[in-house]
Amino acid sequence: MSKITTELLLERAVPRSTRLRKIETLNLSKLQLKTGDLDPRLFSRLRHLQKLDLSDNLLDKFPNSLTLPDLRVLNCNNNKLEDVTALKQFPLLEELTYENNVYLTLNDDYKVMFLLQNLRLLNGKDITKLANHVRRVNSRKLTSKVTAHWEKFFRDQLPEKYTAEQVKSIKKKFLKSVQTNVVYGPSSLSEFTRWRVKMIAEEFLAYSLGLELNSDPEPEEKVDESEEESTESPREAAEDVDQVTVTPGKRKRNNSKSGSGNKRSKSKANTKEEAVVNPRKSSRVQGEPRTSDQPAKEATPQEEAEGTDKNGEQCPKGQSNRRSSQLTGEQKSQEQENGVVSLTPVKNSKGKEDVSAEPLHFLQCHSKGNSREDFKTQLWSCVFEPLLDCGARKDPIVSSSRTVATCGGESVCLIDCETGTVLKKYKVATEEFFSVAWTTLTMVIGDSRKKCHNILAAAGRRGIVKLIHVAADFCYGEIKAHKKPIATVCFSPTRETHLFTASYDKRIALWDIGIPDCDYNFKASQLLLLEALSIPLRIALVPTCPDQYLLAGCESGCFAWNIKLDKEQKSRPFEVLFQFPDDDGGMTTSHRVDGVAFLNNDVVVSKSSKLGCIYLWSWSRSFDTKGKGCQRTVGAVILAELEWSTTDLSYLTLSTCPAKEYVFCGDEKGSVWMYNLSNYTTAWSSAKGKRSDKRIPPSQILKWPELQANKEQLTEVLINNVVSDPAFTYLVVLTSVNITAIWKKS
Repeated sequence: MSKITTELLLERAVPRSTRLRKIETLNLSKLQLKTGDLDPRLFSRLRHLQKLDLSDNLLDKFPNSLTLPDLRVLNCNNNKLEDVTALKQFPLLEELTYENNVYLTLNDDYKVMFLLQNLRLLNGKDITKLANHVRRVNSRKLTSKVTAHWEKFFRDQLPEKYTAEQVKSIKKKFLKSVQTNVVYGPSSLSEFTRWRVKMIAEEFLAYSLGLELNSDPEPEEKVDESEEESTESPREAAEDVDQVTVTPGKRKRNNSKSGSGNKRSKSKANTKEEAVVNPRKSSRVQGEPRTSDQPAKEATPQEEAEGTDKNGEQCPKGQSNRRSSQLTGEQKSQEQENGVVSLTPVKNSKGKEDVSAEPLHFLQCHSKGNSREDFKTQLWSCVFEPLLDCGARKDPIVSSSRTVATCGGESVCLIDCETGTVLKKYKVATEEFFSVAWTTLTMVIGDSRKKCHNILAAAGRRGIVKLIHVAADFCYGEIKAHKKPIATVCFSPTRETHLFTASYDKRIALWDIGIPDCDYNFKASQLLLLEALSIPLRIALVPTCPDQYLLAGCESGCFAWNIKLDKEQKSRPFEVLFQFPDDDGGMTTSHRVDGVAFLNNDVVVSKSSKLGCIYLWSWSRSFDTKGKGCQRTVGAVILAELEWSTTDLSYLTLSTCPAKEYVFCGDEKGSVWMYNLSNYTTAWSSAKGKRSDKRIPPSQILKWPELQANKEQLTEVLINNVVSDPAFTYLVVLTSVNITAIWKKS
């Protein structure tokens, strides 16, 4: 028997009523209602209902025929809704809230703005201006693109006299093609864009060919993400985003508990512990960022200007505090107009360019307290979001070709590289984030259905790993991994739940983070503990055997561990310590290795801040040396050296792009050194390959452009990290002055 009866509706009316048709306000919250409890026949009698509260229930969708013709206000907070398109049955709806429905995303916000023409308030935010853009500008642009796609690729395929079968066939091909190739706006809205493109394409065919319009379209076909990005120019994308001047209300999340902001040490550490914890002792005096004695709030820049919304909800036990924010085109332009960052590009001083790259965006999105004066927060880690690869999924949330996670200071940001839009921002006022990593988990979302979601792990000074379900805007848990700061984290490429954390406690831990259920309950467990002789700074799994060996660059050398789980020993010492040439021509193990990455399955790229060069060496040939004598210390078989800056500054880390055989590394002057090694790798693959006598110079050096802050030129820029996407389309550069620079290969 349904939980909803006539008597219950009359009792829950505000005020109580004697007849259903007289009810104007109805409160059905906290009744554990499921979708099947909403009987359309009973609800059809609520002809004059204007306000309906369905919050704190278990609804996963709306029935398509509730027939509430006069509904103006609807509250669906704290349910399990997965789709919003059924809300189109309430055309007079003016106010809608559906916060804390973890499966709804920004794409759903845009869908309801298009479907509900009278909607003014969404999740407490005035969306009138943005909704007009979605309904008019967005629709006009997409219609133009859909029409052009038909004219260019499909019009000539249809004969003058066509049969029904021919029309059916070309319709299917056109719908699939147009959803794959028509792109507009940031990739975070790709699901909404394909939804609208399909709708527009069906309307276009109905008008042009006289086809019957499908008013209840079937689910969208799976789109190959490798084809998702089209050739839309950066300028077009930027213009499109700049027209969006109001951001929709994001999901409210509970704010962090109070605590003073974390302080950075000055150039000279006062204690030994402070010197160890600090990622870098800077050569220039660092002022301490302002701290607050007030409770820290995870607020967006817009909220700080308008007043922060407060949410009194209780945070479930075991779940961390969370909040996201989004930066719109209008906010970006306002910051630029106020002189926060103005850009004058400088051409490369190196000779012939190997790669033509242009600076796209320079973002100041990690500022402490959202301060525009913060040019001291250091940025440390960035990684591109992986492609979702799950057959059961409908749509990807974000394409990995242009979305990157960055961390530094108290925040983690998700950035669309093409538009420069800060898609999401997570803040923990008492944290300083040093590292981020992605994995893709297959999660159960209800009724035993499974769906792939990208999970972001972020860690830093507090030794705690935050686990963030990005699509749901939700930090669902944390792992207290170490008692000292975590320098870096990485996921296993073969086991989606296996996470390595390398800490200042001189240990590397392997965790199984588990898979959260539909209520975000999860269980994490420690599988291994690797003992190091010094602080591990960078870690990399060996590509040919990622479940057996891990390589780490540490404060006192480069080490390798056996991580095979079939061994009973849970705490393990290192298995190999690698030696490298020293300044006197001998071999040494005692040097800081602050950069380690694999160029391909065998070639390791490592950097020491003391040598002024970058080594390329063979993993297999070096490790084979160990087998011959069973010794723990072996000489690295050097293949080549890369010419690099002679600075003695540490923690200027390197990265590789294996698909394009590139190495990247920044320096102390704001430049990015790029090495195209495709002409060398074939020779190195030979077992008899000999070391090159001369250092390999960079193929190109990208010079730091002239940036001005408050009318003063920004100088003394250290490049802490530089990372490309797998296809080497974008280059993301993290600096010591709170600037994220994004370059694009043209």
